[in-house]
Amino acid sequence: MAERATKYIFVTGGVLSGLGKGITAASLGNLLKSRGLHVNLQKCDPYLNVDAGLLNPREHGECFVTKDGAETDLDLGHYERFTDEEMTSTSSLMSGRVLLKLIQDERSGKFDGDDVQIIPHLTGAIQDWIKKASEGFDVHIVEIGGTVGDYESLSFIEAIRELGVRVGLDNCLYIHVVYLPYLNASHETKTKPAQNSVRELRGLGIAPDVLVGRSELPANHDIKKKLSLFSGVPEEAIALLPNASTIYDVPLTIEDSGIADFVVKKLGLPASKPDLTQWRDVVERASKHYDRQLNIGFVAKYMDNTDTYMSVFEALQAAAWHNDVSIDISWVNAAKYDEPGTDIASVLSEFEGIVVPGGFGQRGLEGKIKAAQYALSAKKPYLGLCLGLQMAVIAAARNFGIEDATTFELDPDSPHLLIDTMNDQKDKLQTGGTMRLGNYNCKLDDGSLAAKIYGTTDIVERHRHRGECNNAYRDQYEKWGIRATGINPDNNLVEMIEGIDHPFLLASQFHPEFKSRPNRPHPMFVGFIQAMIANAG
Repeated sequence: MAERATKYIFVTGGVLSGLGKGITAASLGNLLKSRGLHVNLQKCDPYLNVDAGLLNPREHGECFVTKDGAETDLDLGHYERFTDEEMTSTSSLMSGRVLLKLIQDERSGKFDGDDVQIIPHLTGAIQDWIKKASEGFDVHIVEIGGTVGDYESLSFIEAIRELGVRVGLDNCLYIHVVYLPYLNASHETKTKPAQNSVRELRGLGIAPDVLVGRSELPANHDIKKKLSLFSGVPEEAIALLPNASTIYDVPLTIEDSGIADFVVKKLGLPASKPDLTQWRDVVERASKHYDRQLNIGFVAKYMDNTDTYMSVFEALQAAAWHNDVSIDISWVNAAKYDEPGTDIASVLSEFEGIVVPGGFGQRGLEGKIKAAQYALSAKKPYLGLCLGLQMAVIAAARNFGIEDATTFELDPDSPHLLIDTMNDQKDKLQTGGTMRLGNYNCKLDDGSLAAKIYGTTDIVERHRHRGECNNAYRDQYEKWGIRATGINPDNNLVEMIEGIDHPFLLASQFHPEFKSRPNRPHPMFVGFIQAMIANAG
């Protein structure tokens, strides 16, 4: 019996960026998986970077890391949370990665002296990458970053046009996400930007099969008729998505619009009736009013940009819903407390718990160390993530009296370098792709807080860091008031620490937020929320 052909869904966007192509793609993946289909997702980004490791998080949001160590765009986090599947490096493709491989092939003579061109070589390489990522799946959803009309996106748009011809138009479907602005002066939703965007896409050879109209306010349903008239897309293939109270409501809105059924029918997919029971429970929890609210101090250096810490915020919210409470997260500017003599304790005393997330660079490090010092001495629930573990180790040493305890990022020549780089990375501090990345094993101590909240002593978590705890100081931890309770069994590196005689001080060298799910919050975040509830009384 012949193997069923993979079906391709391409998601493009127009008018402006940030419309929610990633959420749309992730939501559709959720709905198709709920119908019993094996679904994969992929982000194709036109940036000339090789990966997302060196992109500015303030501009582009967090760098999400896959289990096999790829540094990717934050949309892969949405893909994983919405489908509860783990993506791999094949799910992230940036222009720089394709161009680098193309140039390497040209230099090694693989083109036999032919001139190398955008078409067919670059577009063909993009198609090959997409095809490779789709292997073994019923449906492969591909999100094209940027907006239609951008010069840098043209190669990807042409590639997916060609791929439609290559695999057969019966095996692919094009979804275009557009913006529907509302003019308050005339009290009307305007379709002209969407019309122009569809015309631009058609001019590049792609006629959209589905339109998703994003708006800040609900649009009149007559808008569908007008969009259909000017775009050629049937009304039943148009979904209107106004801003939702929670992003997790989007799959249900798309389901109610009938778009998922349209996609299944158009592609001839053998889908079963959708089972959205668990997802409806997620939306109910996310939308519920809770009687109790916990206040969390989030000590960070990238202020007021939730995208920078997207997975952490989503993990905290999911853990709160799981414990039937709401949370209010207040930003605490770590850099404000870098200078000696600045007092962070008076600010942090107002919160039930403290979170110190990951990060790189010198700015804000002293402020984060002070936050950990306060959490240790005040017995305040503390959750440290990656850099948050390193700052807690230094804080414990300084509280004990080792005032010059520090990290290589602040003073690489310090006599008390508690955090140092791995030996094979010391000459590569300014380059990308040189860190400990992806899944690593961790062995937890029997009877430890970590083992209790995980319910096991053998775990696997994702990493993204360059510095490590200096093992020369590990035998001093306990007299400082902390204990290393999680160790990598393969390289003997510290993976987790916890406070001694402390209600909850737990920190990890890895990033647990990457494995948290809205329907299955990560145990470290659940334990943190539960500790705040218990500690507050």
